Amino acid sequence: MTEQSRDGLALLLMRLGLAWFIFLWAAHKIITPKQYQGLARHFDGIELDFTTIYLVAGAQILICILVALGVVRWLSYPALALMHLFTVLRRWEGFFDPFALNDRGFPIHRNQVIDLAVLAAMIALILLIHRDRWSVAVWWRNHSGA
Repeated sequence: MTEQSRDGLALLLMRLGLAWFIFLWAAHKIITPKQYQGLARHFDGIELDFTTIYLVAGAQILICILVALGVVRWLSYPALALMHLFTVLRRWEGFFDPFALNDRGFPIHRNQVIDLAVLAAMIALILLIHRDRWSVAVWWRNHSGA
């Protein structure tokens, strides 16, 4: 396998994994909108109706699809990262105590640590966009004569 093919495969896997990670969160907004009403109330101090939650989830799912396919990459990849950064910034306090346990011994800030790793991968995907050769955008460019 050539270096170019390895880069393309690595970035395809990264792109699909990141899109799937965020897609699951977006899909859960549709499946359990009441849970997201509670999260918005708790973290942001705002009340959201189901229509707003469904619209946000729909926009997030669209971005995930664009990222998975590698379409409009200079817009969709940063949009995915910004969407995730919003989540990270809402829960930043947990980063200062990554080993905190609840009264049953369960790690309570584990997801925040995972969120940082995901954000780092999203930034890497953006920085390596020029090597992302296995995408619909590159295929289209190569087959359209552009």
